[in-house]
Amino acid sequence: MGKLLPEIEAYSQKRIAEFTIISNDRKTELGKVSEFIENRIKNHQSVDLMFICIHNSRRSHMSQIWAQSAAYFYGIKNVHTYSGGVEATTFNPRVVRALKKAGFKIKKIDKSKNPEYNITYANNAVKIRSFSKKYSDRNNPQSDFCAVMTCAQADEACPIVYGATERVSINYDDPKIFDGTNQEEEKYDERCRQISREMLYIFSKINI
Repeated sequence: MGKLLPEIEAYSQKRIAEFTIISNDRKTELGKVSEFIENRIKNHQSVDLMFICIHNSRRSHMSQIWAQSAAYFYGIKNVHTYSGGVEATTFNPRVVRALKKAGFKIKKIDKSKNPEYNITYANNAVKIRSFSKKYSDRNNPQSDFCAVMTCAQADEACPIVYGATERVSINYDDPKIFDGTNQEEEKYDERCRQISREMLYIFSKINI
């Protein structure tokens, strides 16, 4: 297992203890991603996972970042995670806040309307480069990847994800609907917990 930053390690251990609250139906869907990863590794192939939501601003970023961290935590090598949208907007600062609370070290490296961030989850791991982009962006794989759909809108808008070897739907409720309310921070934290719990579950089921 890899050593995550201490706060993320502690946060992750709490989420692992919550695996029992994941429903059996949900575990079946998550297991499809585990199966893709396991089959690729057993065939000595690299694992590319692209998490897709409509705007690439919230759920897809959380999923990408937690999936990469979970792979590192469980010592699953040659896993590369990406995110994209049907359209590009911006990596939402509310997500940045929720991830920082979970222990990630996040640095904004430019001041554009669609800023880029470097995200650290372990001292000895390559930083994750995050910014909003279309799933077809040149920074994402163009073929031989698993498309993981994280929102119903993207799921409906992209019945076919060109270049994907496999497509799995694990939709999450959008915390955006609570923006500007007194539940905003609570709901972003809730979604962060759910996504981290489920990404950790996915990688915990891999036997290699």
